[in-house]
Amino acid sequence: MTLRATLRRLLGGDGLPEGFAGRLEADEQVAATARTADGGHLVVTSWGLWLPDGAGVRRVGWHLVSRAVWRNGTLTVVEAEEAGQLADELGPGAVLLADRAARRFRLVDAGRVPEAVHARVEGSIRSRHHRDLPGGGAWFVQRKVPGRDGTVLQVRPDAGTDPALVAQVAADVVRSLGRP
Repeated sequence: MTLRATLRRLLGGDGLPEGFAGRLEADEQVAATARTADGGHLVVTSWGLWLPDGAGVRRVGWHLVSRAVWRNGTLTVVEAEEAGQLADELGPGAVLLADRAARRFRLVDAGRVPEAVHARVEGSIRSRHHRDLPGGGAWFVQRKVPGRDGTVLQVRPDAGTDPALVAQVAADVVRSLGRP
């Protein structure tokens, strides 16, 4: 944690909403917060987006935010989950993603949240490309994971795309990137 962050926290100026139930990492910096219409809060940090979750909150790392759209006072967030490794020969960091259902958050006073979310999501992406395949295609995205060195290769197949074909193409992509 930087001296500046330590001082902000000691002086109560870390920007967290009152009663925030999450626990930030030592070097996790708050960038923006906003109150939701239902009384919860969104907290944008250097490590991810803290979302209301039942009676508490949980952080979604920037590398797992597939989409975030700001429209008409509502932030719509699509979170991805790591559905597994594509195959052992792809080595560490090649993961298959599946999108969860979109969640919508009506913000009372959005402040800098929409811009901060956009900047963090885009900032986590090192490269991306879509590959058309029989029956659909797949997105191949290299992303920075908060708190870790290097990048992770994520593969998000389109609906109806043959998983075996996606794994084969992903292995080719990994080899072209110079990974094991």
